[in-house]
Amino acid sequence: MKVELHLGDCLEVLATMPENSIDTCITDPPYELGFMGKKWDSSGIAFQPETWQAVYRVLKPGALLLAFGGTRTYHRLVCAIEDAGFEIRDTIAWVYGSGFPKSYDISKGIDKQAGAEREVVGKYESPENTSGGKGRKFCHGGQPLDGLPDITAPSTPEAQLWHGWGTALKPAFEPIVVAMKPIDGNFVNNALTWGVAGYWIDGGRVEVDANDPHHRQNGSKGTPGGMFGVSGYVGDQLSSSGRFPANLIHDGSDEVLACFPNVKTGTTGGGTNVMGGVFGNGKPTTSPVREGSSGSAARFFYCAKASRAERNAGLEGMPAGNVQQYGSIRANRGNGYPEVTIMQNNHPTVKPIALMRYLVRLTKTPTGGIVLDPFMGSGTTGIACVLEGRDFIGIEREPEYVEIAEKRIAEAQMQPRLELPPEVQE
Repeated sequence: MKVELHLGDCLEVLATMPENSIDTCITDPPYELGFMGKKWDSSGIAFQPETWQAVYRVLKPGALLLAFGGTRTYHRLVCAIEDAGFEIRDTIAWVYGSGFPKSYDISKGIDKQAGAEREVVGKYESPENTSGGKGRKFCHGGQPLDGLPDITAPSTPEAQLWHGWGTALKPAFEPIVVAMKPIDGNFVNNALTWGVAGYWIDGGRVEVDANDPHHRQNGSKGTPGGMFGVSGYVGDQLSSSGRFPANLIHDGSDEVLACFPNVKTGTTGGGTNVMGGVFGNGKPTTSPVREGSSGSAARFFYCAKASRAERNAGLEGMPAGNVQQYGSIRANRGNGYPEVTIMQNNHPTVKPIALMRYLVRLTKTPTGGIVLDPFMGSGTTGIACVLEGRDFIGIEREPEYVEIAEKRIAEAQMQPRLELPPEVQE
């Protein structure tokens, strides 16, 4: 397995690479929101078809491109990718409950413009620690609780009229565009000619709890299947593959789980099909009862946001800097104040390793395949490739992030890699 990191502009680096040489592109490009005044998040490069044409050139026919986007600007990203020649195949939604609203309080703005004093009626409190230390309170920006902003009441009549109005919703998902370089002929020919075709469905299947009584069929109970899933069903027979991968990924938070009723779903069969067959041959057939699944969102892959320990692994001894995170789990939810923390990994948009591993695995070819990330950031895609046994080429133009990526990937290379079960290796 090879790891190749490049410091430089992605367009310049891509121009030096041979065409039709890359199996997959998985990347988290700038959302072009001007986040925290970062120049790299306001260059417009993610919206330029030329950017994705350069990626298109180096990808093999049939290769998949997975690119994260922001909900406000996703449409421009997708249009640029499509204009570059890619086919848009799907959108994966990564849903989470730990986002914080960056909403402007209109009532406060009115009072401020009028120069009116607002009465202090309380203080905001940080949420309890959800990652350990029950009952502990977080601090805002490293300050004690008494440093949190005050809760104030509207002063002027106009501010009272607009009390409770804001300018943004709580962020709860990020879209991932799934695009494909057009195939050479059909999928069979593409697979045999280029070694790339579709998704690794069995590798991306979602695990099922074998002890759940609903996961039975015809009186038979499923058996564990390890990382690659637990008891799924194909026809009337048991399978050790797990549930079919979906275009929704969630973080397992209470907010997300509450959106999914905890009911049994998908029970089929037990009746007579008068059509009979796929196209209908007029012969009635009776199908067996196939039990559905239960457990709320358990039928979807879930992945929480990156923890502090995960972000900083391998960066011991590096100087720490301020970082304001998108949707930090430590944010003071509901008051519009994001959390600023001190971390060695000061990249503001670090994706969780488990999420990137899943995407790397889902797009894996039978021989592994090379993954390209032209917007490498702090190297999470590279870490995922190391752990999943895929070759990786990363490009990043910011020297500080390349240094962070090098150290994080080096730390991951000391971890055990994914070993395929014997039945998958065969």
